[in-house]
Amino acid sequence: MDIMLCHSVYGLRPAVHAAADRLRGAGHQVWTPDLFEGRTFDTVAQAAEFRAEVGKEELLKRAVLAAAPYSERGLVYAGFSLGAAVAQTMALGDERARGLLLLHGTSDVAPNAQAADLPVQLHVAEPDPFEPDDWLSAWYLQMRRAGADVEVYRYRGAGHLYTDPGLPDHDADAAEQTWRTALGFLESLESPESPEND
Repeated sequence: MDIMLCHSVYGLRPAVHAAADRLRGAGHQVWTPDLFEGRTFDTVAQAAEFRAEVGKEELLKRAVLAAAPYSERGLVYAGFSLGAAVAQTMALGDERARGLLLLHGTSDVAPNAQAADLPVQLHVAEPDPFEPDDWLSAWYLQMRRAGADVEVYRYRGAGHLYTDPGLPDHDADAAEQTWRTALGFLESLESPESPEND
């Protein structure tokens, strides 16, 4: 599969490159756009301040421009936390999207969103202060209403960004289970009719 993998609010950290390499090792082609143009952060406060300065619309614009050269192939959009929110927005706006893999985050679903039969897989901590239960329940219903085929996996006791070994949230067992499940999801999206990569 051709995958656009978007980083979290911490920026394009080593963990994102490691995740991309793991996906490539499974035979996928992966792009990791740098939406922060080289900036990375060690604390949520610093990262959130920078994100606010850049603005949601500018971040989405950068992501769309990064995906544009490859979107005609039928991308799987994926991301971590903030990057998952960006990935969701792009997938719901791209009728050629092949799938949506969300790690640690979701975003608003517009009332008129259309995602007919779009395969979606979400991995999130339980509980997660950034993705509370009421929000996730509403998000799930909205995505289903839009036509998406949604799977949700929860990891009790894990921190928010539990797949990043460089953060206090890290949970090795939950991360390994997430990647095994995610790789199975991506494999399920393959079909004999898929065009060869250029």
